[in-house]
Amino acid sequence: MNSFKLASAVILAGAVTFTSCKKNNNVINDNPELNTAVSVAQNDAKTSQQFNDVFGIAMGANSSDGAWTGIGTGAGIIYKPGGELSTLGAQCFTVDVVPKDLATWPKTVTIDFGTTGCQGTDGKVRKGKIIAVFSSPVYQQGATLSITLDGYSSDSFAIAGNLTVTNTGTSNHIGFKEEISGGQLTNTNTGAWYKYDGTRTETQIAGMSTPIDFSDDAYQITGNGSGSTSANFTWAGEITTPLIWKLNCRWPGQGIFTFHWNQNTDAATLNYGDGSCDNKATVSYKGFSKDITL
Repeated sequence: MNSFKLASAVILAGAVTFTSCKKNNNVINDNPELNTAVSVAQNDAKTSQQFNDVFGIAMGANSSDGAWTGIGTGAGIIYKPGGELSTLGAQCFTVDVVPKDLATWPKTVTIDFGTTGCQGTDGKVRKGKIIAVFSSPVYQQGATLSITLDGYSSDSFAIAGNLTVTNTGTSNHIGFKEEISGGQLTNTNTGAWYKYDGTRTETQIAGMSTPIDFSDDAYQITGNGSGSTSANFTWAGEITTPLIWKLNCRWPGQGIFTFHWNQNTDAATLNYGDGSCDNKATVSYKGFSKDITL
């Protein structure tokens, strides 16, 4: 299995699966229940998107040091050799790998952004530590990556929780499972918080015969999640029609995520469409619908 293709696919699929959404200005905004459904979907997306960023950082920092740790996931995913993440002209984070040899596993990689703030090329200012434990090289079948956070924040959001990624692929297709437990995103300016627990499984369904060509790759994504917010909402949902995502498109082209909130017996849905490559999706609840932009 091509290790760079695996690492890149994990990051890209996570970015699409947990894409945030926003309201379309052309819709009518006088349906409180439908607006709540959109809000629940947005809160879910914000939290899981932050964890996808954390995962990408762990993989990227790992790739920067891959030459001497043996982790080797491919360079230039998030961080590049030399610490080009920093816009300040010098590397403002540290990466520590224990043990520092090619043969001993597991390995613990600690990315420390310090307490005063470290600005990345993406413009975000991060603080605290990301601690990633690699059971073995991530391209190996069955390999796991377990991530914990220590005082970690990104811009005005404090982030807590655990993320575990497992390589579930085989010799002829890429596959992985992502599990978030005890996830919490807190806005440090307002005090608002979102809690999240969820699982996603991504399985390659096209492009297996072209290991160095991304353009023909496609993935089927399934999973479920649950959470709560400081606005007194609890929710739970699952992907009831598998999402289909082609790597030659930024967004999933089809699939349905179905969810409930509080004690509502009626389900809301987030429908990604008919397979067309566009950034549109639709939230529906009790016969009403609202378009969103991914």
